[in-house]
Amino acid sequence: MVMRSFIVAIILCTLLFSCADKKIPDVSNIQVSLTTERFEKDFFDTTTNNLLVYLKQINANSPSFVETYLTQILTVDPAWPADTAAAYVNGFINAYRPVYTDAEKLFNDFSPYEKEIKTGLQFVKYYFPKYKLPQKIITYIGPSDGTGDGITKDALIIGLQVHLGKNNPLYKTTLVQETYPEYISQRFEPDYIAVNCMKNIVSDIYPEKDSEKPLINQMIENGKRLYILSMLLPKTDEYKIMGYTKDQMKDSYAHENVIWDLFIKNSFLQLTDKNITKNYVDESPKTQELGEGAPGNVGSFAGWQIVKKYMQKKPATSLQELINLDTEIIFQEAKYKP
Repeated sequence: MVMRSFIVAIILCTLLFSCADKKIPDVSNIQVSLTTERFEKDFFDTTTNNLLVYLKQINANSPSFVETYLTQILTVDPAWPADTAAAYVNGFINAYRPVYTDAEKLFNDFSPYEKEIKTGLQFVKYYFPKYKLPQKIITYIGPSDGTGDGITKDALIIGLQVHLGKNNPLYKTTLVQETYPEYISQRFEPDYIAVNCMKNIVSDIYPEKDSEKPLINQMIENGKRLYILSMLLPKTDEYKIMGYTKDQMKDSYAHENVIWDLFIKNSFLQLTDKNITKNYVDESPKTQELGEGAPGNVGSFAGWQIVKKYMQKKPATSLQELINLDTEIIFQEAKYKP
C-alpha cells in the first residue's frame, strides 16, 4: 500500500500532538550548572601568524577540545611542521568565513538554545539522578562534510555548520550531499540543537550495541531510546524526535497498521541478517515496500509505539527500569496491535 500525504483532523489532534497528553514533571527547581563557550568566535577572529599557539591561548579552559578540534575535526596531522599546520588551518578559516558569517547572523544570541538545553538537562537529572551532567556547551564551525554535534565527558559539542537552516546553499553542494543527503540535511535547522544534544546524552546513558539480535529486539531497543528522548524533551514535536518531516509523521500514524503488517505478514520480526534489518532500523530515505511516500526507519517508529503501549500499561516503570527491561517482556506485555 502506497502511503499518501493526507490525514483526517481527528488523527491530527489525537496523535500528532500526543505529547500534550503527557504529565510533565516540574523540574524548574532542579539545579543545573551550564555555560556556553563560543569557540568559533575566537577561532575566526584570529589573525596571528603563530596560529597554533594562539589557538591554545584563546581556549585555555578547554585544552582538550582544542586538540580534538585540530586533530579530529580539522584532521591536522600532529606530525606536520608547525608552518604547514598553520597554513592548513588558515586555509580552512578563509574558506569557511561565509559559513561563519551565516552562523553569526543566526546565533548571535545563543541564550535561547542554552535555555532549552538546560531544561533538557534538568529532565535528565530528574530521571537519571546519578548521571554526571555536562557543564559546558562548546559551539564551533567545522568542515561541512565532517562531524556535527557530539558529547565529551564534560561538554556538549555543537557544530553550527549543521544548523544553518535546511535551505542554506551549503547543503546543496555536492560535497555535503555526498555525506548528508537531503533526508538528513532537512534536519539541519536551529530547532534540532537541543534534540541532538539530548540524543547524544541518551546514547551515552544507553549506548547502542553491535549485536545480532532479531529485528523486533532492535526495534524495541530503538523505541526505548526514542521514548526516553521524548521524556527529556516533552514539549518537542514527535516528528523532530523521530527525525521525520511533519507529513511523514502524520502518514506514519495514519498508516500505523500498514507499517506493522509489513513486519508481520513478511515474518520479519525474527530476522537477524543485518543486510536486511538495517533497512528498517537505520537512517534511510524511504521504505521501499511501502511506496515512495514512506519514510525510512519505520521499524524504530513501530518500536517506539510498542514501548509507549507498554509504558501506558506499566506507568510506574522508571526510565532506568525501562532501559534494563528485557525487550521480549516489553513485546509480550505491550500486546501491540494497531
